[in-house]
Amino acid sequence: MKTLKDKKEQEVLVTTSTKKLKVIPLGGLGEIGKNITVFEYGDDIMIVDCGMAFPDDEMLGVDLVLPDTTYLTKNKGRIKGIVVTHGHEDHIGALPYFLKEINVPVYGTRLALGLLENKLIEHKILSSCKLRTVTQGETIDVGVFKVEFISSNHSIPDTVALAIHTPVGIVVHTSDFKIDYSPISGETITLQRFAELGRKGVLLLMADSTNAERPGYTMSESTVGEAFEEIFANAKTRIIVASFASNIHRIQQVVNAAVKYGKKVAICGRSMVNVCNKAIELGYLTIPKGVLVEIEQIKKYPQDKLVIVSTGSQGEPMSALSRMASGEHRQVKIVADDLVVISATPIPGNEKSVSVVINELFRKGADVIYEALADIHVSGHACQEELKIIHRLTAPKYFMPVHGEYRHLKKHAALAENLGMKKENIFIMDIGQVLEINPKEAKLRGSVPSGKVLVDGLGIGDVGAVVLRDRKHLSEDGMIMVILTAQKETGSIITGPDIISRGFVYVKESDAFIREVKQVCEEAVRGCESTHWLAKKKVISNTLRDFIYLKTKRTPMILPIIIEI
Repeated sequence: MKTLKDKKEQEVLVTTSTKKLKVIPLGGLGEIGKNITVFEYGDDIMIVDCGMAFPDDEMLGVDLVLPDTTYLTKNKGRIKGIVVTHGHEDHIGALPYFLKEINVPVYGTRLALGLLENKLIEHKILSSCKLRTVTQGETIDVGVFKVEFISSNHSIPDTVALAIHTPVGIVVHTSDFKIDYSPISGETITLQRFAELGRKGVLLLMADSTNAERPGYTMSESTVGEAFEEIFANAKTRIIVASFASNIHRIQQVVNAAVKYGKKVAICGRSMVNVCNKAIELGYLTIPKGVLVEIEQIKKYPQDKLVIVSTGSQGEPMSALSRMASGEHRQVKIVADDLVVISATPIPGNEKSVSVVINELFRKGADVIYEALADIHVSGHACQEELKIIHRLTAPKYFMPVHGEYRHLKKHAALAENLGMKKENIFIMDIGQVLEINPKEAKLRGSVPSGKVLVDGLGIGDVGAVVLRDRKHLSEDGMIMVILTAQKETGSIITGPDIISRGFVYVKESDAFIREVKQVCEEAVRGCESTHWLAKKKVISNTLRDFIYLKTKRTPMILPIIIEI
């Protein structure tokens, strides 16, 4: 088994080969989100998915995380198209930013492209983009690649797996999937096609690893509908259901339960409204006439006859459910005996945020049901027995686990090895690494530029490691500004130093300490032999840092400002 060390900071020249296929993951390995994979043969490049991720706790102030596509920008003339497997944010969320720089055709199913259209409209680039709708079972040409779309199951309709027919062999890319024999809508996963491809010979399998740690099978989405019906049957008050906006199957089951028990449904949250409107328009979400009501009109209906479907299942600060919990939502005020159902599992890193929201809802008198209390959520990803089925059906020569944190990739690799695959044929890749492959061999051949591009407001890529480090420093220890005016020729202090503290100590209640800080600064300036202001600032910072740590055991950011006259 080949495990790669971190080489993201290195840029290794990758030579063009007309005899080998290059597979380059630029995201989606060892992390949650921003799935994107590059397939390259000769002069042709094809991209599968182009997703975003949400920032972790260390990325203070960051809104979105995009994949670094520097390598693709340098080779944009060779890109023949982008294929998307489904409409989740971690697979299409980065496309509006990418298409502004590299405008190539995008191929996907109706729902995936429908959700993408909403994003392109927001970015005001829809009219210039080339979207091509495909259907399950269809095969298209993308440069030298023939891409076959295979019907699959996931937590969103119209999900497909891919069979990529290349000049050197077949690559099967499952994308996110599970095997659901009783899906809410659409067809079951086409297992027979995987078997047919396996008989032809699969060169490389790239399979979802998200649930590789979990034994058994993932439960069918239909089991959640049964839980909803039981909850709705016993509820005597208003019900609020929080879920992922893109989980249309889940929303459909909420609607079905509401209809069965004579309740109205209101949609709350901007992303939830956008997704539901598009799903209704395309026929993926069915709501009987008269059931759907505007959120602004909910006061007109009896509380026990009302269901609100909301965003906020991950505790996002600005989501509808979080604003309800904090009492800041304009239309929905949590009242005693409200029943809140959080129909999702916290994404790793979001557990604390979700817990805060649940606690606040309880404080306001609501009753909260979450996954630990009832079967109100099932995963959209395959567990170990389902993964084994795909491995057995495709019988690949080589295997690359994808989608998941590093531990998931390792577990999936071990599963493949236990099924009889040779260690040397299993590749646990790192982002930016290049796998060169043909029927005779597969080898690692250097790396390309890769990493994360951070979006903060309208700024894309202007927040880097140094800025994040400063933000973290400020959040933990605060800041002290030292402002003084000095004589330019002699360097003597004319006025100051004045001390401004933010997030460190409250100046008005720390008079004695602030006087000591001023004295230390004055002595530092007088003791500095250099007349250059940069040298004086450095002396002030170093001296004051030592003094403050000695007194407080804290290390605030120190910003000396010297005005020379």
